[in-house]
Amino acid sequence: MRDSNPGTRGCTLAAAIFTVLQASALHAAEEQPQSMRKISVESTEEAAKVDEVSSPKFTQPLLDTPQTIAVISSKVLQQQQSTTLSQALRNTPGVTFLLGENGNTATGDSIFMRGFDTQGSIFIDGIRDLGTISRDTFNTEQVEVAKGPSGPDNGRGAASGYINLATKVPQADNFSRSTVSYGTAENSRITGDLNHYFDSAGAAFRLNAMVQDGGVDGRDHVERNSWAVAPSLALGLNSDTRAYFYLLHTKQDNRPDGGVPTIGLDGFFNAAFAPGGANSGLQPAKVDRENFYGALSDFDDVEGTMFTARVEHDFNDNLRLRNTSRYGKSEQSYLLTGVNAITATAPDPGAWTVSRSRQIKFQENTVLTNQTNLTATFQTGALEHSLTSGLEFIYEKQLNPTYIGQGTMAPAGSAANANLANLYNPNPRDPITGRNLVRNGVYTKGDTTTFGAYLFDTISFAERWEVTGGIRLDDYTTQFESATLSTADNQPTLPVGTLVPTNLESSDTLFAYKVGVLYKPRENGSVYLSYATSQQPPGGNNFTLSTATTGNNAVNNPNVDPQKSNNVELGTKWDLNDGAFAVTGAIFRSENENDLVQNDPTDPSAIQQLGKKRVQGIELGVVGRVTDAWELSAGIAKLDTEVLEGTAIQNGAQINWSPELTFTSWTTYQLPFGLTLGAGVRYVDTVFRQINNNSAPGANPPNTPQAPDYWVVDAMLSYVIGEHLTVQLNGYNLADELYVASLNNGGSRYSPGAPRSALLSFSVDF
Repeated sequence: MRDSNPGTRGCTLAAAIFTVLQASALHAAEEQPQSMRKISVESTEEAAKVDEVSSPKFTQPLLDTPQTIAVISSKVLQQQQSTTLSQALRNTPGVTFLLGENGNTATGDSIFMRGFDTQGSIFIDGIRDLGTISRDTFNTEQVEVAKGPSGPDNGRGAASGYINLATKVPQADNFSRSTVSYGTAENSRITGDLNHYFDSAGAAFRLNAMVQDGGVDGRDHVERNSWAVAPSLALGLNSDTRAYFYLLHTKQDNRPDGGVPTIGLDGFFNAAFAPGGANSGLQPAKVDRENFYGALSDFDDVEGTMFTARVEHDFNDNLRLRNTSRYGKSEQSYLLTGVNAITATAPDPGAWTVSRSRQIKFQENTVLTNQTNLTATFQTGALEHSLTSGLEFIYEKQLNPTYIGQGTMAPAGSAANANLANLYNPNPRDPITGRNLVRNGVYTKGDTTTFGAYLFDTISFAERWEVTGGIRLDDYTTQFESATLSTADNQPTLPVGTLVPTNLESSDTLFAYKVGVLYKPRENGSVYLSYATSQQPPGGNNFTLSTATTGNNAVNNPNVDPQKSNNVELGTKWDLNDGAFAVTGAIFRSENENDLVQNDPTDPSAIQQLGKKRVQGIELGVVGRVTDAWELSAGIAKLDTEVLEGTAIQNGAQINWSPELTFTSWTTYQLPFGLTLGAGVRYVDTVFRQINNNSAPGANPPNTPQAPDYWVVDAMLSYVIGEHLTVQLNGYNLADELYVASLNNGGSRYSPGAPRSALLSFSVDF
């Protein structure tokens, strides 16, 4: 049984460990000064290969870091014109995307990586970023994908790893770039990046801005409209004390996409087409992938503001302090028309229908944090230490009020079929009632307060050996409030419609650690073995607690133990071509335990916390400059996933949303006269939506059981005119492959991958 009130002891213990260890490091560093590698992220315009990540928690370059970390540079983002996080993540293998249910993830970055949900492990500058929104990369210097448990680095988190977006900050230089793009689906986008250095004052100002307007390739009526501005100021550049102040304000005004029905896709099943069904033996046709099943009044509005202050001070060449504070708030509201069940009993396919439902969401997220990090290098005898330690305070809050007034969708003159659309010819102009949305008093509200302390040390000895170890303690408290409307069944003693409040709380101290041993056969290479752990407590992903003991919400019961994960990895990294080209490879095994399992499929209440899943595999990668003219970035991952402890139809099954094989590549070649050619190929293996070993009764699910594998080919032409102007043409999905980009849990709807499309860009640099 966990201590119900461990907060004071956890905070005291964390602070005591932090104070003692940092005092020791400070004393040693002052007595034995030596040069410390600066950790900074500057412009990566000149190279696809990045040598280090932005976090001060990593004191070694990527070559000597015992973990698989892929960094997607701003140069690759620019070459591909990857404008969103989801598009950027196509450059790393082992990542898939989920459409979600009821629109909850249809509008945002819903990411699965190495077999596990990673949506709640997205960070900006090492600070967790909340919300189910689509993140733009206009203000991103590089995207860092760390694979393996995230607990030692960030506290609670996924077994698969985490994603960090490093923000563009002012630099001691003068430059500017403006890009204007226009493409298919009437897509227009303008971005600007201006940096001015005030040499005499040691200060710099940077302004990034973006505006975008247009549709989505291959999707009728879906819109992506947004603008954002990100001013930033740096003081004390090139001095011992540096301060960065930066603001990000974003606004999105989109028309969301609920997807299209999966009828006609490989493996699709519906009782109407089964033996004995109304249309037994008939092979139904696919719907047009451009069909829009929503309404023109659908909307997805996002507004967010985030302010960050970061101060760094170098006490000497081997001791540095960094303090980062952030306040951020975002709101998302949408009205989405979702695609539901198909009725195909009529003999004429032209009369088949699909039901639609109005889905409403309002979510407000707030984050307030302060992080203090101390990095030191020192020597004890023959041992060289690179030590980093820190304290973190994090307050996160999420509010979800319920709105009513969604009304019905009614084709003209067909009141009996109030929520139906023609399956093959939907009408987005069907009249809608109940558009005036009002709150009905129902809500959920949760917040988590966390005090964390960590310490990592890399010890170098005997010239070729390094040992890295680290621990982290997180003392957290999650408070949850909700109000529901009473019914005659759940509250028979109250008048129907009475607001019934619920208050729950969960608190605990989480412990995570990592250890790695690294050997350097040569200066430009390393071989390593590492082990790391992570935990995800109840409500850790969604700030929601529940008294439920059955169903999906049981995982948020405060009496449930945290889900625990561990990862062991054996890998090697090599820098070639004078450090311009990197080759990496790793084999790994991750396990996640304490999943909830329904032991008796006939009894929904027979749930026990004993589930365990395992993902093991191999991942290979190359990135960088092969020759002076040729650059290459590629990766391949092969996963073997298995449910070790689950239900009768789950044991031994492959984990859902986890394709066995994924491959990604991007290469460019620069010709002598200013022309650059680029091309990329991506492959995603079959993605199963259900955990199912297909050997027990009920193993054949309805709708579509899987998303078929697919290949996509992209290309790019870029030409430099004079000294300042670059013209670039990007072509996507050149073979016009029809593929499933993401599938929902029920298998009834999917997001089609973009068809053949193009984008023309003009960039001016000064």
